[in-house]
Amino acid sequence: MQTNIEGPKIFGEGLEDEDEEDDLAKKSQALLAPDLQLLRQRITDNIRVLDDFANLAEEGRSRAEYTAQLLKDICGYYGYSPYLAEKLFNLFTPREAFAFFEANEMPRPVVIRTNTLRTHRRDLAQALINRGVTLEPVGKWSKVGLQIFETNVPLGATPEYLAGHYIIQAAASFLPVMALSPQPNERVLDMASAPGGKTTYCSAMMNNTGVVFANDPNKERAKGLIGNVARLGVRNVIVCSYDGREFPRVMGGFDRVLLDAPCSGTGVISKDPSVKTNKDEKDFISLPHMQKQLLLSAIDSVNHASETGGFLVYSTCSVTTEEK
Repeated sequence: MQTNIEGPKIFGEGLEDEDEEDDLAKKSQALLAPDLQLLRQRITDNIRVLDDFANLAEEGRSRAEYTAQLLKDICGYYGYSPYLAEKLFNLFTPREAFAFFEANEMPRPVVIRTNTLRTHRRDLAQALINRGVTLEPVGKWSKVGLQIFETNVPLGATPEYLAGHYIIQAAASFLPVMALSPQPNERVLDMASAPGGKTTYCSAMMNNTGVVFANDPNKERAKGLIGNVARLGVRNVIVCSYDGREFPRVMGGFDRVLLDAPCSGTGVISKDPSVKTNKDEKDFISLPHMQKQLLLSAIDSVNHASETGGFLVYSTCSVTTEEK
């Protein structure tokens, strides 16, 4: 294959040339950047070939060989285990997979949610601007979110934070609560609620009326949930700690149920890079099984005859098909 791009051939000597490796090894710390550049170049070349395989592939090379080389380079460049790299790669086209792996290297925007039980977004924004925070609304789709660009003060220690005027919460986690759309005076269950961002958003949407049962089976995590409930001035929450799979035996008859299920975390790798190496095939068997059990319990907890509700929202932080 001939190209007008300088760099190693996909199946040439590349990084495997022993003489070149011996020479590079003598350069000590200067090694890292050239090696990563070579991997990056080979990844992009490989993807370009796979996009137009009939015209760009080297004679005698199969698509499987190109894919195997690409996966090997992805593991080396991004730090994934071979199992997870292949699993995630197979969810997309090669170019889409590359965009996904790239996106996982980018830090997520810092977002806070205005606690409307205690303040208005405009007032909160002005107070933080006065403290040297650069921010803007997250978008027209949310009336409570603010994206933080720069700050001279720690967001978890401002007087506004301590007074419960906001909570640090990813914008994506607003969406399950917006989809659930809890109404005043309803009975709502958040089946896996810690650390409480979604629970307290439910309470704010309900104007502190009705009741929200905030359940989490992990009692240590429930401590953080209790702290957020108290700090944000939420008065309609009851915190409990049961295995969600057993919850229908405890109580039922909820107008709305939110199940943000425990998952593999493959959708938030930028926040938790350890997912790249600590998930294996067993996780993608046990986690979906548990999620299905939780989902059945959530269904049993909903009052299908509710005059205002009868709704269930299921969400995860994963992109794998088994967990959807």
